[in-house]
Formats: sequence, structure tokens, C-alpha cells
Amino acid sequence: MKKLVVSSVLILLSAVLFGCNLFSKNDLPIEMVAFNSLSEKEQDLIPVSPKDSLVKKVAVDHDIESFINHDYDKDEVYSVTFNHTNTETSGNLIVFVDLDKKNVVGKGVASKKN
Repeated sequence: MKKLVVSSVLILLSAVLFGCNLFSKNDLPIEMVAFNSLSEKEQDLIPVSPKDSLVKKVAVDHDIESFINHDYDKDEVYSVTFNHTNTETSGNLIVFVDLDKKNVVGKGVASKKN
């Protein structure tokens, strides 16, 4: 009887631990990975939600290279543009995330459209 209780507890404990791993930090949506990399001041510019953003896979070109880490060696990157974050002098905030969707490799602002 004691073995049955111990094995039941172990099974329950395993299930709880497995369930916690399902919601680990590594499974954050790409918008939240990008949002978490922003400073508090930058986060305050987002009027609605980090989900109010545009996520695109883009080629790393000359313009993007100036915003990302110099050691990033892939040809593509995810661009997360936070809508409605433009100011009088700059465009929307953009965060560049690695193809693994977990690591931020750069950030900047879009050029201001006249």
C-alpha cells in the first residue's frame, strides 16, 4: 500500500513538473520576446498591447545590418514593428529577433515618413 502511495505521488509530481514546462519562458510569443527587450520608456510608447504589432520575416540587408548585432550571421531575421509608437521625430519601434524566435538581435526605429 505504501508503494502505491509513493508511486502515485511521484506520478502526480511528474505531471505537475511537466505541466510547468509547457508554459516556460522559452514559449513566449515573438511579440512578447521583442517587448521584453524594450526599455521601460520604450514600453510606455505602446498604447494598446504588444500584440498590436507587425511580425515579418525579412532578409538582412544593408539597412537592417546597422541595427542588429555584428556577429549575427544569418540571412533572415524576424522584424517586430510596434504600431503607434512613432513620435514627432521618429518612426515606429522595431525589434529584430533571431529565427529561433527567442533571442533579440537588435532594435531601432523606422525612418519617419513625411
